[in-house]
Amino acid sequence: MEAIKSKIGKTVTIIFLVIALLIGSVGYIAWYNLFREVPVYYESPEEHFKYGSIGTEASEGIPYWIWLVLPRLFPEKLPKPGGYTSLGFTWEKGQETPIGISKMTIGFPRQGITCAVCHTSTVRETPKDKPLIFLGGPSSKFDSQSYLRFLAACANDPRFTPDYILSEINYVYNLSWFDKLLYRYVIIPQTKKGILRQAAGLAWMDSRPDWGAGRISPFNPGKFRYLEQPLDDTVDNSDMMSIWNQKIKVESGFAYHWDGLETSLVETIQTGAIGDGASPKSINIEGLKRVEEFITELPPPKYPFALNTELVVKGSKIFNNNCASCHAFGGKKTGTVIPVEEIGTDRHRLDMWTQAAADSYNQYAEDYEWDFDYLRKTNGYVAVSLDGLWLRAPYLHNGSVPSLQDLLEKPENRPQVFYRGYDVYNQEKVGFVAEGAEAQKVGFKYDTSLVANGNQGHLYGTDLPGDEKTALIEYLKTL
Repeated sequence: MEAIKSKIGKTVTIIFLVIALLIGSVGYIAWYNLFREVPVYYESPEEHFKYGSIGTEASEGIPYWIWLVLPRLFPEKLPKPGGYTSLGFTWEKGQETPIGISKMTIGFPRQGITCAVCHTSTVRETPKDKPLIFLGGPSSKFDSQSYLRFLAACANDPRFTPDYILSEINYVYNLSWFDKLLYRYVIIPQTKKGILRQAAGLAWMDSRPDWGAGRISPFNPGKFRYLEQPLDDTVDNSDMMSIWNQKIKVESGFAYHWDGLETSLVETIQTGAIGDGASPKSINIEGLKRVEEFITELPPPKYPFALNTELVVKGSKIFNNNCASCHAFGGKKTGTVIPVEEIGTDRHRLDMWTQAAADSYNQYAEDYEWDFDYLRKTNGYVAVSLDGLWLRAPYLHNGSVPSLQDLLEKPENRPQVFYRGYDVYNQEKVGFVAEGAEAQKVGFKYDTSLVANGNQGHLYGTDLPGDEKTALIEYLKTL
């Protein structure tokens, strides 16, 4: 009897061990193929800025092979031919992804968004020239809203199926038989659900004017989706900002964002990552520290075209007498918030941000080693320093004025409609070519009569004589 009991006991033990082994094996296989992280390290700070992870792949990244073939599968959903470049991405020769798109294995290869996608500028002297690339500058051509809408249109298409997608992936990459099963039954269906869930969370965009190339809604997405603030009718469409030369700005205590809602560079970078799709669990704090180090020392780019040195000298005196107190490093008001009533510019961006949103964001990550403490509500816009100003067109916080020449005109004489997103440079006006057949063909139509697109205000310098405006503009090229 005892022998039988012992035998039964051993059998039960073996069965439990086999079950545990099977469960463990299944768990390991699931972890290895769906969640295993393989960090990618770029030795060069510049390459890290362009392609390094900031933690967006796990939460809102798309499987790389699916992402890669979407423009080939659904070209009709893009604004024009050219794949992802038609959405304003800049693709360097020999790279797997455009600047601003990371690639990282989390179970399987995934892509993510990085800071560089919005903060990399391109310039051409003529339409035939190869673009000059300037890191840290505001992208004048990346259309993030059209990118999001492209992904949503693909996922909404009935052809977004394993058969259709796997057949195209097979042309560019040979998945193993196991990976094909994983893509067919798990990855592709979940990707579709994830994109549609994201699109549903951004449906409020459709009731507001489009962002357009080189602009973004920087805080409403986070306000509604992550902070769960009540859905309102505010519009915060804003021009992308330059992020170079941060060392002197930190030392000078500058406020961040157009309305100065942040006073910490560290938090500004971290909230940027959250806005790009990182979650509190996935955010790559070490990767963001490398971004911070890079932009802290990154100098503004020098004007690449010819200068009139005589006019530059004359213009420097005009700048010191008329502009320096608000826009020169060391200026009394530079880096501080100027009341919107004084500036007179479109106030929609300012009114979007509330004290309740600031309070909510300051509590958003309090359970983590990193957190937010310095978000606030202000009553105006920051008097920004003008380093690298020549590359920061269009101008004003909402990008409503195409050139410096236009900015020095009274609002009624500024262009009411123009096109943005064309990176050929206008050296005379100091801005990108914003009119004409090619600009219209390539660019996004910007209409200043639409909500939050107003080009009013900032009358400083508009009363200067014409020759002084010309000299001032020449000097501003050198900053």
